[in-house]
Amino acid sequence: MSAFRRIFALLLVCLLLLAPSCAEQTGATPEGSEIQCASLPFDAPTVSASAAVLLDASNGSRRILWSRNGNERMSPASTTKVMTTLVAIEALPLSHKVTIPAEAVGVEGSSVYLTEGEEFTLEELLYCVMLESANDAATAVALAVAGSVEAFAALMNAKAAELGLENTHFVNPHGLDAEGHYTSAGDLALILAAALENEAFSKISATYKTTVGGPEGARLLVNHNRLLRSYEGSLGGKTGYTRASGRCLVSAAEREGLRLVAVTLADPDDWQDHTALLDAGFDQLCAVRLTVDGELSVAIAGGEQESLRCVCATSPIAVLRTQHGEITHEIEMERTLVAPVAAGDRVGRVVFYCDGAPIGESTIVTEYSAARKPRGSLWQRIKDFFVS
Repeated sequence: MSAFRRIFALLLVCLLLLAPSCAEQTGATPEGSEIQCASLPFDAPTVSASAAVLLDASNGSRRILWSRNGNERMSPASTTKVMTTLVAIEALPLSHKVTIPAEAVGVEGSSVYLTEGEEFTLEELLYCVMLESANDAATAVALAVAGSVEAFAALMNAKAAELGLENTHFVNPHGLDAEGHYTSAGDLALILAAALENEAFSKISATYKTTVGGPEGARLLVNHNRLLRSYEGSLGGKTGYTRASGRCLVSAAEREGLRLVAVTLADPDDWQDHTALLDAGFDQLCAVRLTVDGELSVAIAGGEQESLRCVCATSPIAVLRTQHGEITHEIEMERTLVAPVAAGDRVGRVVFYCDGAPIGESTIVTEYSAARKPRGSLWQRIKDFFVS
């Protein structure tokens, strides 16, 4: 190669290194942005509930699949205790010792018959709350966490605001009918979806049977949620009933990455309706993990190697119709990186589509690091360039 052509090639490389990246040219979405997936058509079964919702809670999603009067404010009865348990778990260690005060003894409705002066851990009381729907235990939890029922209700409402709930207001921790105590089927679905992301809550909610208390005051607790025993993939939930509210139920189940939350309020046939709603969801929908076939790489300038392998930082899950169309993807990546490069450096993103609609995305990062090539003297670099 002539000296002129060598110099021209060197100038061309410099221009390429200074050129804008592919991602910059295409106006790539900033890291951390989200794609809103297209809504899914869903054929709901016939249910008896006055209000009902089926929600997709897969992979952190909060997508309402079907709703009947989902925003109507109604009495939630003991499904209230999902929020009670979540707030308590976030407020105090599960090992926190609670001495039962007189105010928590003899509370109306479902009970584990606590006596004044008994001592339990917070965790034991929450098992009483979720499995036996014990109103006395819920009151003891509220007093232990906040000092009064009113102060604890304020914490519940603060959590509701944090979750963005617009049709919820609590005045007690147990769900007994009271003026100003209400939620909606849609809000309840969001509460359970959030609670199930808490490991301690999930463990308690999914427990069918356990024992709490000492040898003299031991209590056998059996979960009122029969779906734990009868429905494949059940994650738990909460029952509820008062004369004013009727039968209330919030449940969740997961199969092959698809997590569904069902809620029914004022429903005389709640067990059958939940089974039908969840069955319809699992029959019509599927969870697909989105991946890129083939190897991704980026050129390295001034490094000890000429290229570097890249990978998707995450493999997102998309919930689609069972009979979905073709899944495609588009990749936006840097063409060249200048050494040194660290493992995990962002180099672009991949966007996934189904039938032309965006269904998910992932950041593309370097899998390994690339060190800068040692530089000799200026004379040696000029000599190497013309000799090579």
